[in-house]
Amino acid sequence: MENTALKEPPMMELIEGKVVMMSPRPLTSHNMVLTHISHIFEDYLWDKPCIPFSDGVDVYLDEKNHYIPDVMIVCNRDIIKPEGIYGAPDLVVEVLSPSTAKNDRGPKMRHYAAAGVKEYWIVSPLSRSVEVYLQHDGHFELDDIYTDYPDWELNRMTDEERAKVKKQIKVSLYNDLYVNVADVFHKLL
Repeated sequence: MENTALKEPPMMELIEGKVVMMSPRPLTSHNMVLTHISHIFEDYLWDKPCIPFSDGVDVYLDEKNHYIPDVMIVCNRDIIKPEGIYGAPDLVVEVLSPSTAKNDRGPKMRHYAAAGVKEYWIVSPLSRSVEVYLQHDGHFELDDIYTDYPDWELNRMTDEERAKVKKQIKVSLYNDLYVNVADVFHKLL
């Protein structure tokens, strides 16, 4: 027997004026990654004016684009309202799911950039990678891709290749916030 009391209303986004139902409940790897990033941001920002938010907080960019990012940082407290964020967060993280990847890389990315989001991360639990995009005149440019390579793959690399592997993501909003790539994917199955 189905327990209807435990059912939550379906989550949806508005993308270019069209209602898009959110994907089915995410896989555990999706949740683990967004939880790790959220904790890293929360620890760093604890005594600073910017505020981290994680899965479930609505962002209202404009009348046609309302999103629910996986993780974000908001520094302008004036855009934080009880029912969501009204304006551009400073940093947005989207953790890819098969059913959302096209929107995360397409219209959502364009609208976040046009709205003034300063930094945008696309995180892939499958490839254990983080793509970091930075704001440049109303659009995003790829800054770098960070990958958490397994030991067997690192062992196959030359010393020169291993030396080029970037192990920390420099968050552009702060001079001293670095995120260890391995921490993003810690204990990932």
